[in-house]
Amino acid sequence: MKQETYPQYAARKAKRSPLGKDCLLAFLVGGTICTLGQGLFDLYGLAGMSEENVSTLVPMTLVFLAALTTGLGWFGQLAKHAGAGTLVPITGFANAVVAPAIDNKAEGLVLGLGAQAFVIAGPVILYGTLASVIYGLVYYCLRWL
Repeated sequence: MKQETYPQYAARKAKRSPLGKDCLLAFLVGGTICTLGQGLFDLYGLAGMSEENVSTLVPMTLVFLAALTTGLGWFGQLAKHAGAGTLVPITGFANAVVAPAIDNKAEGLVLGLGAQAFVIAGPVILYGTLASVIYGLVYYCLRWL
């Protein structure tokens, strides 16, 4: 097959995505994850914890649950059906850190788990940190005006 005709061939063979169904599932699953977060917030608050502690525990719990379900293979199955709904930032990020590490665990603790844990999440951490430093410098300089 010629290289010029392959894109048309691939477009003809590609299965059309049911956009309405995909959007509905993403909305429902993403909303359920957010509702879980709010439920945890309320539950921790009812337990008598300060709002500062609750604000720390909720993301920690969601990251733990996302990492655990990724390790058990459940997060991938959910994402297969829910699509973008699982990309709620904190759970999607936890999955992005854990999944490559698990995929490469046969390589050992250092070259497998350790080296691969931040393959996908590393650039996010790098550029997020860089953006916060730039923002902090701009804010610091503007304070003097």
